[in-house]
Amino acid sequence: MKHFPRSLFARTALTLALAFIVFQVAAFWVVTRTLIVPVAERSADDLAGLIVLSAQTWVELPPETRAAFERELARRHGLRLTTIDVGATAAAPRFAFRKQIETALSRRVGEQIVLRGVPESAAVWLDIPVGGHALRVGFFPDRYAVKLPLAAIAVVVLGTLLGLLTALFLVRRLTVPLARAAQAARQVGAGELPEPLPETGPAELAELARRFNTMAAEVRALLDNRTTLLAGISHDLRTPMTRLQLHLEMLRDAPSPARIDRAVADLADMNKLITGYLELARTTQPEQKTRFDLAGLLEEVAADTNLPWPGAAPCEVEAGRLAVRQIVSNLVQNAQRYGGGAPVELALECGDKRARVIVRDAGVGIPEDQLEKVFRPFYRLEGSRSQATGGTGLGLAIVRQLAETNGCRVTLRNRTAGGLEAVLELPR
Repeated sequence: MKHFPRSLFARTALTLALAFIVFQVAAFWVVTRTLIVPVAERSADDLAGLIVLSAQTWVELPPETRAAFERELARRHGLRLTTIDVGATAAAPRFAFRKQIETALSRRVGEQIVLRGVPESAAVWLDIPVGGHALRVGFFPDRYAVKLPLAAIAVVVLGTLLGLLTALFLVRRLTVPLARAAQAARQVGAGELPEPLPETGPAELAELARRFNTMAAEVRALLDNRTTLLAGISHDLRTPMTRLQLHLEMLRDAPSPARIDRAVADLADMNKLITGYLELARTTQPEQKTRFDLAGLLEEVAADTNLPWPGAAPCEVEAGRLAVRQIVSNLVQNAQRYGGGAPVELALECGDKRARVIVRDAGVGIPEDQLEKVFRPFYRLEGSRSQATGGTGLGLAIVRQLAETNGCRVTLRNRTAGGLEAVLELPR
């Protein structure tokens, strides 16, 4: 077992080769025992009967007609019948099923018959005692011996070989994409982004390649988010920490309630940033799905955010309730912060298969080429959505990651009448 091949291709090839070899041996044995040997035994018995009958006929014929009988026997059946010593002292030439012919002759004659040969000749001779005469009968094995069905054997061997090559070709087509996927998985494990796997071939392998490519991209995005998150923590915490250190140094010389208040405010800002980072980190784990009324959840969010809610008919969905609540809350707060002070509209569309939560504001909207970029961590827009207006740049990143982790979908689009519309779609 130590030297047994480990690769799938080698193991499959070896298994197929052994299976085909066993099949070939079994098929050859069955054909030999059920077809070739019985035919050879019948042919040998027929030849023995012809030889014995010819010898008996030769003995019963008048001496003057025996020569004509010998010529006719040689012309019609290829048998040589004579009383002359032909010098058959050597071993008979080797040919297939010789043993069956000797057995049949011995059984017909009643004594042991041994086939012998003449040097430099392909003929086979035997001595047969009949009616007081020692007759010698000769024949050519090529005419009477049953030949091995070489053509049939060749066809079976060729078919087996072609079947084996075809099986190995198919196995190769399966194992090469798997080996390529294994190599790509090693690259992903090393933190690299491999080349996308070809999404071709059988449906199962194409689906595997598609899912692996998606997974590799998601892993890479997760690593990028982690790097961005660490960079954002070090960058965003440095400013309030510097201010806090400055306030503490100034408090040494001139204690002031105002400076203490500013230090407390800096601590609150730091706590807010850390809370945002922790929320983003927690979005990588999906929440257990439960069945709940989405309209009731929106009513709770509207109450928490002081948003007018006209109410809606019950709409049951199956999703992570806390995740959906946080997504909607973040979208509403985002709309209130950047909506230009205009009222924010919250709506619910309940379809047969999917439900849609819509949050609309009347702000300046987002440039079309940045509608997807705003979902990146720490990405901030210029103008009304710049850092000066507040925010850590994590709100929409948390929304997108929570939605994707829990099987939902969030999109942004600019309204024709002005403002932004955020849509959360989730299965019912």
